[in-house]
Parts: sequence; structure tokens; C-alpha cells
Amino acid sequence: MSKELVKELFGANAANYVVSDVHAKGASLARLVELVGPGADWQGLDIATGGGHTALVFAPHVKRMIASDLTREMLDQVDKQVAEKGIGNVETKIADAEALPFDDGSLDLVTCRIAPHHFPDIPKFVAEVHRVLKAGGTFALVDNAAPDEATNPDFGAPELTEAAATYNTFEKIRDPSHHRAWTTGEWLASIEEAGFKIEHTELLPKKMSFDTWIKNMSVPAEKVPGLAQMLNDAKPAFAAYIQKREDEKGLGFTIAELLVIGRKAG
Repeated sequence: MSKELVKELFGANAANYVVSDVHAKGASLARLVELVGPGADWQGLDIATGGGHTALVFAPHVKRMIASDLTREMLDQVDKQVAEKGIGNVETKIADAEALPFDDGSLDLVTCRIAPHHFPDIPKFVAEVHRVLKAGGTFALVDNAAPDEATNPDFGAPELTEAAATYNTFEKIRDPSHHRAWTTGEWLASIEEAGFKIEHTELLPKKMSFDTWIKNMSVPAEKVPGLAQMLNDAKPAFAAYIQKREDEKGLGFTIAELLVIGRKAG
């Protein structure tokens, strides 16, 4: 998966992500601030900021927040919001999550929310976060969690492995820039291996509207029936994970978001 494809697809759909409810109003947004307890003198960085929601929600609580992204069009949307709201302590910067343009030990807080499933090399990303944080600095992560024993403990390993593969296929058909959503177990192991002490983990349900999910990435019409059929034909483990529903608002589903707070030793 090319990073140029990420820039192309998210550049074309940048405005959609500013108004997307799961990004702008999702439960994990306020929960991150609550769990982190940011300090007024902190220097913070939000990686792959997208519509800027995480950077903007932390801004009132810290000295400075940098909203970084690979995609210029996304940062243009953040700059627009910063200007409209008169926010004086948020700046934007082009940055690759796997090669951050920041000095070692220069930041108190690094956040990244609903983005790493696009990163080709997550261990490199986590290592970069560890590098740029000060001793005692905080890493606050949220991302879609693929099915495993943490999300669906009633199923065996082979069924969960198949369900995780199906979920990632489902996402990649909708968004070719999707690389892979990791499981909870994979995330916790990688974060600890990078040298973080894990202080908190939780899984949050994230309700999705199928129509909005499709619209956010401008999915071609010919792909839509097949994606809906994947929900209808789901095998038991994937069905238990994806929680398909149909109500007055139309087709929808619920996935799991993993939230992790890590601390750099120091």
C-alpha cells in the first residue's frame, strides 16, 4: 500500500472527515482527555490528525498542540477550523508517522486516533512515538481493533483469525489505503516492546452507519452491494464482532475501538 494512495484518497475526501460523527464526536475523544489528564505546560503532538479533532480537543488543556498529517488537504481543513475558532496554540505540520520530524525527547504527549490501520509499519511508528517523547511522557492511542480473544472471547483462535482477516478485507474493499487493523494482543505487545509501561486499556463500541461509512471515502457504487453482502453473509465470529443491525436509520454495524494509554519510563 503506497503512502501516495493515502494522500490521494484522504486528500479527495478531507472535508468528509471533518464532519464525520465517529471522528468528531466519538466516545473515545472525550475519554482520551479524561484518562490522559494533560498538563497546562505540555507540548503535544497529534499524529495523522485527519480532521484535527483530537488536536483541537486537547488544545485547551496544553501549552501547544501540533496537528500533523501526511496529507496537505487534511491540514488545510485543520487550519481553517483553527482560524474560524480563534485557537492560538495549534499549529499544523506535514509528517510521516514512521519518520517524525521532531527531536528526541521533545514532547510531553503524543496522540494518534483512528489512523494506524493505514500505517505500513506500526512497530516503526510506535518506536518513533517513544523516541520523540520525554521521559515520563504519555502515548495515547485509539484505533479500530480487529477481532481476537479480547473482543470476542467466546470463539476459538482459528475462527477469530478468520474473522480478523474478513474484517480487514471488508475495510480494504471500502478504502484501498487501509493497510491492516491490529488486534488488541498485537497492539499491547508492540507498545510494551517499544519500552512503554501500559497504564490503561479499554475497548469501546463504535456504532457506524453503513451509508456514512461508504460516503466518507466516496466508495464507487459498484462496490457497495458486495460490502453489504459481506455483512449479511458473515460467519459467526465475524457476525459477533461486526454486530450488523438494520433499523429506521438504515443498515449499520458496530466495531471495537481499542484505547491504550502508555507511559515512557523516566
